This record gives sequence, C-alpha cells and structure tokens, in this order.
Amino acid sequence: MRSSSTYLRVPDVRGGWRRVTMSAIFNFQSLLTVILLLICTCTYIRSLAPTLLDKNKSGLLGIFWKCARIGERKSPYVAVCCIAMAFSILFVQ
Repeated sequence: MRSSSTYLRVPDVRGGWRRVTMSAIFNFQSLLTVILLLICTCTYIRSLAPTLLDKNKSGLLGIFWKCARIGERKSPYVAVCCIAMAFSILFVQ
C-alpha cells in the first residue's frame, strides 16, 4: 500500500535539500477534497441552524454562507463530485 502523503524537496538553510510533506494548498486533489468537504459541511450546518450562517452574509464569515448556498443550489453536481472524489481516493490512489 502506498503512502498517501506527498513530499516536496525544498532548499535547506545549510545548502542541502530536505523533504517536507505537501499541504492541501500544493496538492490539487487534496485542495478539491477540502473544498468539497467545506461545501458539504456548510450545507449541513445551514440545514440544521439556518440563522447561524444567514447572519454573516458578508465579510470573512460570508465564505461559509456562500459555500452553503453553493451546496443548496448545485447539490446534484456537488453529489457527483463527492462520488467521483471518493472513487478517486479509494481506487486510484
């Protein structure tokens, strides 16, 4: 079984190279997974407590309201993306 972590070689202070684990920002598949989880989580939270996200429609916390809105309006597409991502994670990696 392969390791799911991806390594990146970066220059070291001493002039050599060192390996660091890539974060979701640098790994495109992990970034898509994080975005899909954010959309699904915000949609679920809004279905339980709509006033929690509706009071913050602008600003930094407005991102969560927008993710919930995407999840509500584009739910068939989000569901297909979640299934495709799950298939990719389980069988391709």
